[in-house]
Amino acid sequence: MVQRLPAHLDASFSALSDATRRGVLEQLGRADASISDLAEKFHMTLTGMKKHVGVLERAGLVSTEKVGRVRTCKLGPGRLEDETVWIERYRRLWASRFDELDAVVEELKKKETVNANKQRE
Repeated sequence: MVQRLPAHLDASFSALSDATRRGVLEQLGRADASISDLAEKFHMTLTGMKKHVGVLERAGLVSTEKVGRVRTCKLGPGRLEDETVWIERYRRLWASRFDELDAVVEELKKKETVNANKQRE
């Protein structure tokens, strides 16, 4: 059964799937920046950076404001809370499965040790 994520989670994870966009978020976490500054920092064209910022903006991770000819970007209202909850649920699931696997491996090691001791006798 395929479970679909809510649309806002899809948008966030899609936006975060690109290294440049993650870098833009890191940069904006330090200070607001214009699209021109971001394009220069990431060695991209203005058009390319506008597309990346647009994806982040649609996901609610970045907001922009145009003052005169300069469009300034800053971290948006999306705080990744729902995304964190989703990731944490699966982190706990995997941790539980690995704990169970560890228990199985330990049991197999014990049996192996017992069998090895019996063969020596």
